[in-house]
Amino acid sequence: MFISIIIPVLNEEDSIKPLLQQLQVVRQQGHEVIVVDGGSADKTVSFSESLADKVIISSAGRAIQMNKGASCSKNEVLWFLHADTLIPEGAIKHIQHALKNKPWGRFNIHLSGKNILFRIIGNMMNLRSCLTGIVTGDQGIFIDKLLFNQTGGFPNIPLMEDIAISKNLKKFSRPACVKEKLITSSRRWEKNGILSTVVLMWKLRFLFWLGVSANKIALQYK
Repeated sequence: MFISIIIPVLNEEDSIKPLLQQLQVVRQQGHEVIVVDGGSADKTVSFSESLADKVIISSAGRAIQMNKGASCSKNEVLWFLHADTLIPEGAIKHIQHALKNKPWGRFNIHLSGKNILFRIIGNMMNLRSCLTGIVTGDQGIFIDKLLFNQTGGFPNIPLMEDIAISKNLKKFSRPACVKEKLITSSRRWEKNGILSTVVLMWKLRFLFWLGVSANKIALQYK
């Protein structure tokens, strides 16, 4: 069971280096790394070219980029990662094992910041995801490619594409919840304030649940 790892990027020359370097072992095992750039103005593309199997230029937009990466992939499993992520040891084996029972799933996450609030936020995100079956992009969504294509991939919306695809995938199966943790950057919370970011994200998700369009919600996202 070989995996295509798809990483959407936009001006991530610093953030993506540790992840791509970490994935070299995975490439040596026969898995595929695809970087999909949405128009970076820095050295993201040139840096990625020697460390990925494919670097694809795309229109900007995480959903657009991930769908394009999926369409160019060669393997039977898709794994979507954010550029500012680090993967746990044995991640590929964890995915392969999880997909024996479920056609899609995600990892637990650990936020990189040292503030104790990040431990609480991360644990709450992991618990909420397992209870609801709704997965965020930070959690490294992996999907059987046939199911991904069957459900139409990520809806082409500017925000909440991870929530939207989770709802579609839940019609077939709840996600496999891998307990091992991805380390994901807490820079968003650190930049805009921990509590204010939490409140904003809950507000945006609530609006999306109410049926407010993703285009309108995106105007409130910083």
